[in-house]
Order: sequence, then C-alpha cells, then structure tokens
Amino acid sequence: MSVVENVVLRFPEPFRSLALKHRELLKFAVVGGTCFVIDTAIFIGLKSTILLDKPVTAKVIATLVATIVSYVLNREWSFKTRGGRERHHEAALFFLVNGIGIALNSLPLAVSRYVFDLRYPDVSRLTVEVADFVSAQLIGTLIAMAFRWYAYKKWVFPEADARRPRKGHGTPAEVDEELEGLGHS
Repeated sequence: MSVVENVVLRFPEPFRSLALKHRELLKFAVVGGTCFVIDTAIFIGLKSTILLDKPVTAKVIATLVATIVSYVLNREWSFKTRGGRERHHEAALFFLVNGIGIALNSLPLAVSRYVFDLRYPDVSRLTVEVADFVSAQLIGTLIAMAFRWYAYKKWVFPEADARRPRKGHGTPAEVDEELEGLGHS
C-alpha cells in the first residue's frame, strides 16, 4: 500500500471512501505540488538572475524541468497501473501534452507582461513581482493542471489497470477489497 493510501486510511468516513475512490487524483495533486515547488524555485531563480529581462523564457525552462520530474513521478506512482501504450509512444504523448501545458502555463504571464504591460519601470518592482507570480505560478499553473489531468487520463495513460503492479502493490480494486477485509470500508 502506498504512503498516500496509508494516510488516507486515517481519514474519518465519508472522507476516507471519497479519497480512496479518487486516489489517482490525490497522487496527481501530490506530484503537482512537488513539481510546483520545483517550477517556482527555478522560475524565481532564473528570473532574478541570468534571465532578468526574459521572464517568459525563465518560465518555459522552469516548466520544462518540472515536466521531466513530473513524467517520472506520474508514470511510476500516480498512474502506475494505467497504460495501454508502448513506453516510447506514451513518453512522446506525455511531452506533447506538456508542450501544450507549457504554452498554457506561460500564456497568462505573457499577457500580463506584454498585453497589460506590467513591466518595470512602467509599474513598481513589487507590482511586477506580484503580477508575475499570480499570472505564471497561480493562474497559468491551474489552467495547465486542469488540461494535463484530462489529457493524461484521456491520451497518455488511457487504460486503467493496464500495467501489472509491482509485488506488494495492489490495483485500486485489490486495495479496496483488502480494505474491506480489514473493516476499513
């Protein structure tokens, strides 16, 4: 049983049943949170140093690094039992979906900077930083996350229970049966 499932077992009913039913979404959210931290750290680091005048480039690089981490974590943990495609085809679709995700994620920042012209010295440095964070890290991330969740399940990892779980890790249905047997349902 995974760490998330062990934590979920401690939830009171009806939250436990709801969380177990949506365990893929919870794992996706944990991976997303991890990649959000990676993306934010790289974005702020690049934007504050070597890419001072190129925030959209900094955002694209940060999102690309977070995407590589995301592929490994999503494939091996969030969607470990899903599949239905050969690995090279799955990886190609994953990176195609994430290419679209990078564009969706960067679009609000580009609009903020180049359409609304929220740049220094036209506005204060604080306004620029807040606008960049809200547009790139909050709005862009939420738009891209919704798209990715849909696209991963629809195209990248389309078939539930397509891959055999490793020894000691049951399919979601097997975990549900195991939990029922333990009186946790």
